[in-house]
Amino acid sequence: MSLSYAITPFLAWLVAGCLKFVVNTVRARKLAFGLVGYGGFPSNHSSIVSSMCALIGFQEGLDHPAFGVALTLAFIVILDASSLRRQVGKQASSINRLTEGLEARDLHRERMGHTPVEIAGGTLLGIAVAAVVVSWPV
Repeated sequence: MSLSYAITPFLAWLVAGCLKFVVNTVRARKLAFGLVGYGGFPSNHSSIVSSMCALIGFQEGLDHPAFGVALTLAFIVILDASSLRRQVGKQASSINRLTEGLEARDLHRERMGHTPVEIAGGTLLGIAVAAVVVSWPV
């Protein structure tokens, strides 16, 4: 087994996280350590699963069963990131508004899901990372 299968998703996660930090820092005009996490551009989850899916497609071929499994997993993760977790973020926002003014108040994280642009950015980033890894002699 090639090391590329272990390196690729890690690199996709690292690059997406660093890029997300830079994007959030530029938007907030201050170092945005607290804004890196669930939600934002690009989607880490989409980057990770699309990098593995693309790597399998590049190395094994699109007709390989592992590519079908990776593609199925990628769809599940991306659908979860765009729908379920986004709804959780909306619910957290509503809870935060309802509890305004209470003494003992725990704020819930509102940035949970991803927009289609954030998912597309993460997916393209993951494919690009896989293409770079495939071109390296590992």
